[in-house]
Amino acid sequence: MSIYFPPSLTEFKPRWQVFSTWTEHMPFGYDLIAAVRPRTLVELGVYRGLSYFAFCQSVQTHRLKTRCYAVDTWEGDKHTDSYGEDIWEEVSAHNKSHYSDFSTLMRMTFEAALPRFEDKSVDLIHLDGLHTYEAVKADFENWYPKLRAGGIFLFHDIRARLQDFGVWRFWDELEQEHETFAFDQGYGLGVLRKPGGRRKHDRPLLRLLFHPEQRERKRLKDFYAHVARHAELKRKRERQVKLREKLKSTPRAAAGKG
Repeated sequence: MSIYFPPSLTEFKPRWQVFSTWTEHMPFGYDLIAAVRPRTLVELGVYRGLSYFAFCQSVQTHRLKTRCYAVDTWEGDKHTDSYGEDIWEEVSAHNKSHYSDFSTLMRMTFEAALPRFEDKSVDLIHLDGLHTYEAVKADFENWYPKLRAGGIFLFHDIRARLQDFGVWRFWDELEQEHETFAFDQGYGLGVLRKPGGRRKHDRPLLRLLFHPEQRERKRLKDFYAHVARHAELKRKRERQVKLREKLKSTPRAAAGKG
């Protein structure tokens, strides 16, 4: 197997942590930014910002000249239900505090954001919006022309068969026609590469993602599944340590008389 030692193993400690099934993809997302080095990144469907801020943290740490755009109404949909203004306020405050020099939050629908980007101008698109088959297909068809040759299109929840989710069904169709890679943990993450681009200059992660030998691709998949489990165990341990410290610092209640 090719030697691959990603930056997330040594330098990535997430600055922004909220509950999300995207948690298991954070190391890969961080490493993908370092490998692709995108000039322009667009996330469609941001919610509480876990994936988006992992991307932004990688951009900042690696001193990349990337412009990041987060598109969402921050009002919810039929799968997340509607939510309060506090979510938007939290995300907006974190973005302003850490990434405002290169990150723009676009509070609007995906369709309204389309005219803001020229065709073939975006290097990486992450789609995590409404999960019905019809919605995902329409979003992909609308935004795929915005992707540069050789660009990366990410799909979250390709393994989720809940409610009327249809990402899995659309992903099955895409795999028949496109160069793809799929992670299974965290309800699944699909990686699709648009034809073209300067492939001979690919960094190790991209070479492994789209390696011609299935054995190499499986090893990469297993590697990131292990990294995800390791990261979760570390988070659990840190929570336990903090809880013990809190309990130690809490004065015991005075013993009752009698």
